[in-house]
Amino acid sequence: MCSSKAKLVSNANGGAVRAPLSERRNNADASGLFLRSKAADDEQKPRSKSLSKSKSFSYGVVEYEAGSIAAARREEVASFHERRKMRIAHYGRTAAAVAAAVAAKPSKTAAPAPQGNHVSDKRCTFITSNSDPIYVAYHDQEWGVPVHNDEMLFELLVLTGGQVGSDWTAVLKKRQDFRDAFSGFNVEVVAKYSEKKMIAISSQYRIELSHVRGAVDNAKRILQIWDEVGSLDKYLWGFVNDKAIATSYKLINKIPVKTSKSETISKDMVRRGFRQVGPTVIHSFMQAAGLTNDHLLTCPRHSQILHLHSLHQN
Repeated sequence: MCSSKAKLVSNANGGAVRAPLSERRNNADASGLFLRSKAADDEQKPRSKSLSKSKSFSYGVVEYEAGSIAAARREEVASFHERRKMRIAHYGRTAAAVAAAVAAKPSKTAAPAPQGNHVSDKRCTFITSNSDPIYVAYHDQEWGVPVHNDEMLFELLVLTGGQVGSDWTAVLKKRQDFRDAFSGFNVEVVAKYSEKKMIAISSQYRIELSHVRGAVDNAKRILQIWDEVGSLDKYLWGFVNDKAIATSYKLINKIPVKTSKSETISKDMVRRGFRQVGPTVIHSFMQAAGLTNDHLLTCPRHSQILHLHSLHQN
């Protein structure tokens, strides 16, 4: 406790005992070793209360030490919000707003739209200035037109299956090869193709052998449809009650790659043994064969296709 030795006194038996507390305290005060008095303790109490209040207040306002990770993160977040405000102020809140602003502003380099052909003015937006002419012609003349001929339906079923892993432009460029390979899509003739014939077709026309086999199997399934339903046309259009599905899409990214209806048709065709008829392929087939009118509302072909459907029903 104290660095100096405590004063010892003798008792009646001659032994040494420690001096009384009061005497030891007086000695410590005298030597400067007793540092605090009761009065000093009383002075410290109000100071400790105020200190605790000060600490409790400082907890409410969090301050980060300069150079710390927390301070750096706080500066990063503040900088992000500042950049975001600038982007919103200059370019608009959404990508749609940007597209609308760009569309509203006339381009100095863009070629003027043809004046004589109103279809080309507002085609579906997947048709661009870079689109292949064969694809543009397909859009303007065939896509979405209601098809009720079994051989034509068979052709579109083969072509839509052939675009898997490719695109419509590539398939359309090989369309004549497909017609030659599958005998003009004569269902009865194709259904009788032998394995040797299928291998020869695959080699001659550079069509995947699996796709050739799928087309032959589908021709056989169509013959079964004829026996059961009467025609492929009646079978397929029966899923939509002989009335095309009229959609009202304004943006190309709103058109789905498959629908509940295409899933229903696909499931039934798979059950019957058809090949290469997944819901995505079937939805593409429905668009091509006119079972659904997926031309955008802004495209003149949308209303023209509706008119064709009304003529068929009358």
